[in-house]
Amino acid sequence: MPPAGLVDTGAILALLDRNDNWHRSCVDTYNHTHLPLLTTEAVLTEVFHLAQRNLREVRGVWRFLGSGAVQLCPIANEELPQIRALMDRYSDRPMDFADATLVHLAGRESLSLILTVDHDDFETYRIAGRKRFTILPRRQN
Repeated sequence: MPPAGLVDTGAILALLDRNDNWHRSCVDTYNHTHLPLLTTEAVLTEVFHLAQRNLREVRGVWRFLGSGAVQLCPIANEELPQIRALMDRYSDRPMDFADATLVHLAGRESLSLILTVDHDDFETYRIAGRKRFTILPRRQN
């Protein structure tokens, strides 16, 4: 089955952490979203770095990845100039490398759906400079 969308660091962590303020809304969204979701090495690096505070959380990340719900999508060396251009374009935010890889991947794979808790940034970013992301779960009040 083709990927349904992308998943960002905060959404992965919220899915796994029952104490996260976004947990319930991310789980509800995840349970109603077609799978798999794509992510990048940069996102997984952030996830493991932030989960490192607790061995149980690291094991949870591995279980989640092993479920097949998320697929790692590589970024080739030849794509790095495009990612740099994105980071330059959004330098006023500033756009971090993980977000840049997801925005680039969205354009490359023709995906606009993203599971993220980072609404401020992904409401600003545009796919191929024009198209808006469909952000799930919805912003919390």
